[in-house]
Amino acid sequence: VQLQASGGGVVQAGDSLRLSCAASPRTFINYHVGWFRQAPGKEREFVAGMTRSGSGGRPIYADAAKGRFTLSRDNAKNTVYLQMSSLQPEDAARYYCAVSKTASYSTSHYYKATSYDYWGQGTQVTVSS
Repeated sequence: VQLQASGGGVVQAGDSLRLSCAASPRTFINYHVGWFRQAPGKEREFVAGMTRSGSGGRPIYADAAKGRFTLSRDNAKNTVYLQMSSLQPEDAARYYCAVSKTASYSTSHYYKATSYDYWGQGTQVTVSS
């Protein structure tokens, strides 16, 4: 499995960005996907995720992302998008996409970085105030 995150950049507070996670064919059909972020000196934290197609493609959002971030998937392009709006300085971090083979009825499973098997290299998001 190969994952390539892109779309990061430098924006001002209140702006929007769309991150992309391109993967090997059928990855998002077979795997659950998650977006995480990590700021300097902080732990990696879950942002948003989506269960695999066969599990209904259910989106899951961390509280910090609810109402501002939207996850979508284009299976034909093997790409998952994270649309981020109303960005704030506290959203600045390196954003990573990852995929997990393991399903769970517990939402908390998707929040854990250890639940994911493959990771992309990340893309940097900088938000100036």
